[in-house]
Amino acid sequence: MAKITGWVGWIWFAGMMLIMNGLFNVITGLYAIFDDQLYVPSRFGLLLFDRTGWGWVHLILGFLLVIVGMAVSVGRGWARFVSVILVMINALTQLVWIAVNPWWSLIIIVLDVFILYALIVHGKEAEELS
Repeated sequence: MAKITGWVGWIWFAGMMLIMNGLFNVITGLYAIFDDQLYVPSRFGLLLFDRTGWGWVHLILGFLLVIVGMAVSVGRGWARFVSVILVMINALTQLVWIAVNPWWSLIIIVLDVFILYALIVHGKEAEELS
């Protein structure tokens, strides 16, 4: 058994931030789906989809982030692995979405970096507590 340190709190932080990040994505996705004129179109357009398409991406990704966030919060090992992948995908979608909502996307990308740090560096300790 490895030594459990106070850093395990980072995992609970990551779990709660995953849930919050997921809820942000759900709200953003719903706005983009139901009122795509809310977001001002850029002259460059968006990669692959229109705003409604990206709304669906944000909505689905948001629900997945909420689910794995709850699982990470209770120390499930599989959730840590899945959430690392989902958070990286979320950061990439925010990078594409940056033309539509630049400041918000930058904030979420920074939050994703903190979540990745917590999950990758301190994740094993949370598994040993559960």
